[in-house]
Amino acid sequence: MADKSMKRKKNSIARHENGNKSAYGFLAPYLILFSIFIIIPIIIAIGLSFTSFNTIQAPTFKGFLNYVNLITQDEIFMQYVLPNTIKYALIVGPGGYILAFLIAWALSQLTSVPRTILAIIFYSPSMTGAVAMAVVWKIIFSGDQMGLINNWLMNLGVIDEPIIWLTSAQFLLPIMIIVALWSSMGVGFLAMLAGILNADEELYEAAAIDGVKNRFQEMIYITVPTMKPQMLFGAVMAIVNAFQNGVIGVQLSGANPTPGYAGQLIVNHIEDYGFIRYEMGYAAAVSVVLLLIVMVFSKVFGKLFSED
Repeated sequence: MADKSMKRKKNSIARHENGNKSAYGFLAPYLILFSIFIIIPIIIAIGLSFTSFNTIQAPTFKGFLNYVNLITQDEIFMQYVLPNTIKYALIVGPGGYILAFLIAWALSQLTSVPRTILAIIFYSPSMTGAVAMAVVWKIIFSGDQMGLINNWLMNLGVIDEPIIWLTSAQFLLPIMIIVALWSSMGVGFLAMLAGILNADEELYEAAAIDGVKNRFQEMIYITVPTMKPQMLFGAVMAIVNAFQNGVIGVQLSGANPTPGYAGQLIVNHIEDYGFIRYEMGYAAAVSVVLLLIVMVFSKVFGKLFSED
């Protein structure tokens, strides 16, 4: 009997180990690709951030000099890039996130067919390429009399001559924010819509018995608490999109740096130093700073929407 018991235990352990090997086998392709395209580039960027590298000569070690110069000597970064990025992210990140949730919640109140059609309509701007998106908005904000906004304002008598919207230091960043909010209904929006639609109906029935009287109370006390994973995913996607959408300003204005650095974000600063000036070490240092900022915001939202 003891021998049979030992054999059963050994067989159980062997099956468990084989199961683990199968699981690792299924995970292996993802882990390999994740390492190649995420982990290794991050490690390389961190290493390059401590060097001076112009893509022609071999990198030379500079220690923390790039980071010191970024804080103490890069006036463009401190005067324009960092304030622009903070202003842009604080509006586009939370604004796009709240807008996505409210639209997802409103669509969830509709029947299947109109909900699907409207969801596709709201999601489609996020699928549009930056070039195609810029063409549409350039027509709207064109700096001549043929521009839709200029034509409309001149017909109303608000302005006497066309405004050059996309090269104006006064208007470029607000226009970038408008375009970013318009295109913010991405996968985070779809995840929140799915979370709302999959909420347990019995919870709403129980809440009605307990005194919940309207849709707003249902959203606050039932919908949001039951879809924290989707809310967290949407928050992370909103943060990432808010910090990586520097291409909007470049496509609209047609230049990097943007005119008067009015729409210059950290991503544009990285591209400027990395692919125009070929100061790869300094660009890597800026990218590491951007990575740390995104990680901090992600951690904050992770704590906010944690299941604990």
